[in-house]
Amino acid sequence: MTMTELAPAGGEAISLAEAKAFLRVDDGAEDALILSLIRTARDHLERETGVVTLTRPFRLYLDDWPARKTLEIGRFPVTSIEAVTVYDAAGLPVAVDLSGFVLAGRALPPRLFLPARPVTLRAMNGIEIDFTAGFGETGADVPDGLKRAMLTHVAAMYELRGGIDAGDQPAVVPAGYDRLVAPYRIRRL
Repeated sequence: MTMTELAPAGGEAISLAEAKAFLRVDDGAEDALILSLIRTARDHLERETGVVTLTRPFRLYLDDWPARKTLEIGRFPVTSIEAVTVYDAAGLPVAVDLSGFVLAGRALPPRLFLPARPVTLRAMNGIEIDFTAGFGETGADVPDGLKRAMLTHVAAMYELRGGIDAGDQPAVVPAGYDRLVAPYRIRRL
């Protein structure tokens, strides 16, 4: 299973002003650094949990359908399924009929049930599922616990700004971070 982000987020879940207020920074001398730390904190949160903070499109690639009738999607929350595509013997894309599909996009992990699962004749990445995931278009839509986790992470990285290059972040995850993100973490058995 491979996943690709089709478009970047239109912004960040926490603003520069929110981060500077949390850090108690009044001037603009380190704005570029703080913006970099915000991106790093969001990226870390999304990679570690599977959460998508701001809404954007993704593509999931599969070699074959899973044995079970439901397919787990590794991002949360999934708001819509845009398209499902398989490939025929000539290597041409064939759109799968989405009628009757069921999406449990807010389940952890999100699941998709497709009543018809047409065979793909491509050996690798023969199934493509385009979907949209995220809490909303702005940081106001992101749950406060996740925003708090990112703010504390930004603060911890900011504290180490002199000792660790911004490109080597995240060098530390603050105490309490795991408790803040635990309700949103996709667990596997």
